[in-house]
Amino acid sequence: MNRSYFFERIRHALFGGRLTPPQVDGVRRLLDYRDTHYAHMSDDQLAYVLATIKWETGHRMVPVREAGGERYLKTKKYYPWVGEGLVQVTWEENAPKFGATKPGDLMSWPLALQAAFDGMSKGLFTRRKLSDYIADGVVDYIGARRIINGQDHARLIAQFAHAFRDALKQAQQTPEASKVLSQKEKEKSNGH
Repeated sequence: MNRSYFFERIRHALFGGRLTPPQVDGVRRLLDYRDTHYAHMSDDQLAYVLATIKWETGHRMVPVREAGGERYLKTKKYYPWVGEGLVQVTWEENAPKFGATKPGDLMSWPLALQAAFDGMSKGLFTRRKLSDYIADGVVDYIGARRIINGQDHARLIAQFAHAFRDALKQAQQTPEASKVLSQKEKEKSNGH
């Protein structure tokens, strides 16, 4: 995949023309994690993971803690296990599913990545998983919101997923600049 092209596409289609260095780093980590731990995951599924993380992190694409000050968060029934990570994991009983042993653990990249990918692929959040909505040529990005949180903002997240999917597909079809250059060099050396 031509990652430069991918980043250029999402910069304009999803992030208002600007990606911060932490956003770029976050998206790179997500793409790398898919490639190394979930190579079988389709681009349609990856697009939905990216879209969910975009929404769940407030568009930051890095692990975050649930919004609100400490005073507000203390009013939550699940405090101190407030939402954290790439996909806001709450409640003490949920944290161990992803290797967290204390509040704050899901702010680390390794556990945040594991929680997002395992949680969505294996149905660890709501028992619903990616393959229930996105598999075998079926793509139901609106219904897929049930993997995380009912139908909260389902249409908006689906729009993000479509934009990520388009960028992924186009980046797969666009050769990397170094490959284009080496092809031109080959043609030049062959007298074309």
